[in-house]
Parts: sequence; structure tokens; C-alpha cells
Amino acid sequence: MPEWVEIVLRGLLFLVVLFAITKLLGKKQLSQLSFFEYVTGITIGSIGAEVVTGLERNIMHGILGLVVFAGIPFLAGMISLKSKKFRDLMEGKGVVFIKNGKIMEENLKKERYTTDELLELLRKKDVFQVADVEFAVLEATGDLSVLLKKENQPLTAKDLGVKVAPIKEPQTVIMDGKVLDEPLSTVNLSRGWLKTELDKLGVAIENVFLGQVDSSGQLTVDLFDDKLEVPPPQEKPLLLAAMKKCQADLELFSFSTEAKEAKEMYAKNSEKLQKTIDQVTTILKG
Repeated sequence: MPEWVEIVLRGLLFLVVLFAITKLLGKKQLSQLSFFEYVTGITIGSIGAEVVTGLERNIMHGILGLVVFAGIPFLAGMISLKSKKFRDLMEGKGVVFIKNGKIMEENLKKERYTTDELLELLRKKDVFQVADVEFAVLEATGDLSVLLKKENQPLTAKDLGVKVAPIKEPQTVIMDGKVLDEPLSTVNLSRGWLKTELDKLGVAIENVFLGQVDSSGQLTVDLFDDKLEVPPPQEKPLLLAAMKKCQADLELFSFSTEAKEAKEMYAKNSEKLQKTIDQVTTILKG
């Protein structure tokens, strides 16, 4: 057998073996690696490359080496699930870098981070002033977790006492100009509804690169031709305008009538409608 053919066959075999091992070890191997897992991953790759190109080496020995180095982190992971001390030893612990707006200089030195590097990590979190930070921790994975002081945190609907409807994940109903029926049925919508919405936008399905429906049933589209502008949906603004007009009409009727019962009824319903408008204004404007 020619050497190049054997290299191709060995490469394909080890690609399958490495894929199986990676799937076994889990998604963590792709992102949040501990030091131990990082070293193991490099070693596994080196073994695979050496056996694929080293034709004089026994292929079964290479597979055995991969199994050993893959089995060690797998076993360590199982032990880590049951023992916090072992988990802290293998994966490390978070280190506080900022507390109450003050930098913990000793912790910075211990982890060999400079002030410039800390500021860079903060900027990646859109934080430009240390005094704005209540708490910042360098995680074992090397990421910096930042908690802003209460006065520097963005306002939420809860802070304003506004109740909002829960948001569900958007469903992709059009991809590459083709309708996806399963996501469409997930939100209880039909192709007929989709065609009607596209007609309102003046867009043909085959011209849509991506179409998504949000939790409120709003369709947004991205076209193949980036030069074309899609008009924004008008249903929500029109609904808000209609509600405001109804509230104004009820208030006007309350002022214009002389009948006491009718005046109270109009005024009461005007107040109810105004409260509803206040609750949904943010949603309908969005």
C-alpha cells in the first residue's frame, strides 16, 4: 500500500476516533477548559498527529494512548461532580479582583494580572470606570464576571413596577428563501398568515434570506439584497394610536355629557384604558 494512501486512511480513522472522544468528554472541551483539560487536549492532538504521519508506529498503540488520555479527564470529571475539594484542585476557584469599587491588588499580583489587563477585561464588559463596579471576579475559566453597583445598573421593568409578558425564543420560519413549517406550527401560525405578512411588507418569500417571528407574533425579515430596505411593521404603532384615540374620545364624552351616570362611566373607562396604555406602550413602541 502506498504511504500516502496509508496516511489518508490513518487520518480518517483518527478523525473518527477523536470526534468520538470529544463527544464523550462533552461540550466543555470546546469552551471552558481547566488547566488539566487544556494540557490533556494538546496531548491528545499530538498523539493523533504523530501516529497519523508516523507510518512506522503501531496504530493500535496510538489509539490506546488516546483512550488513556481521554479516560483521565473523564474520570476526573466524574470525581469532580462528587467532590468540591477535588473540583477546586482540578478546575480552580474564582478570585475577587474588585470589591466595593476597590481593586484587590494582592489578588491581581497572585494571578499575575496587570492593571492594564484588568481594565481591558472591564472594557470588554462595557465598564470603563472601576468605581462603578460593586464586585468583579476572575473565574477559573479566565472570564471576568462583573456586578455593577445598584445605581449604575440599567433600569428594568421590575424596577419601574411594570408587568411585562414573558418572552419566548423567536422562531425562524424562513431560511434561504424556503419556508420552515415546523417552527411555523410551533407558534400556531400558517403559511397563509406568513404570505399575508410578507405581502404587507411587499416582499416575496424567495427574496427572504432569513425570517423570524417573535413571541408577540411580529415577523421580521432579512433580504438577500442588502441594498433593499424593508419598511418597519406598522401594526403595533397603529394599535397604540387607536387605543390613545379611544381613550381621548372617552375622556371627551365624559366632559361633554350632562348625565351623571354616563359621565362617571366614560371617566371610569377612560382611566382603565389609560392604565392599559401605560402598561403596553413599551411593547407596542418596540
